[in-house]
Amino acid sequence: MVRAALAHLNLVMVHPFSDGNGRMARALQSFVLAREGILDPTFSSIEEYLGRNTPAYYEVLAQVGQGGWHPENDPLPFVTFCLTAHYRQAEKLLQRTDEMARLWTLLEAETQRRGLHERTMLALSDAALGFRVRNATYRTAAEISDPLASRDLRALVDAGLLVPHGERRGRHYLASEWLKNARDQTRVRDTVTDPFAGEREARDG
Repeated sequence: MVRAALAHLNLVMVHPFSDGNGRMARALQSFVLAREGILDPTFSSIEEYLGRNTPAYYEVLAQVGQGGWHPENDPLPFVTFCLTAHYRQAEKLLQRTDEMARLWTLLEAETQRRGLHERTMLALSDAALGFRVRNATYRTAAEISDPLASRDLRALVDAGLLVPHGERRGRHYLASEWLKNARDQTRVRDTVTDPFAGEREARDG
């Protein structure tokens, strides 16, 4: 990950292209990690983190690069930024996994209580996450026929778990108030950890 961060830094600072240097540098960072067998986008890319922390990204580039390619400058701030990005993306993945496990447990109990087939949790979980549920996407995910998918979705509407919208081909289903509340109940509070807090305190102290 250190080598990948340095590859990113050097390419963006050399600035060899008239446009797209940042995108190419981030792609190069992912490529270096892919060569080490780190292929999952959650761990091989920091795009999501950069999207939420764009000003900080440009700030650390300006701090290290000082307007150009200066290999004599200390790259530690940028490497630290990238390692922190990887750490926090992994932390976010754990949070989402925890939330999905909580949601799945709640939906499982509710479908059992109402006598609904367990496959209907596929539609409920998608709706709870804010997606539009359609017959075609649900039947593909559940690997069932069109008529059976329609019966399942009607049952979820009758149970007050989904709300239908539109007609015929435009028909889709959204989360009911109960399902929205269920999602809120299973949320985990965001955790933002500084993996280098100890080192910073030791250095600054």
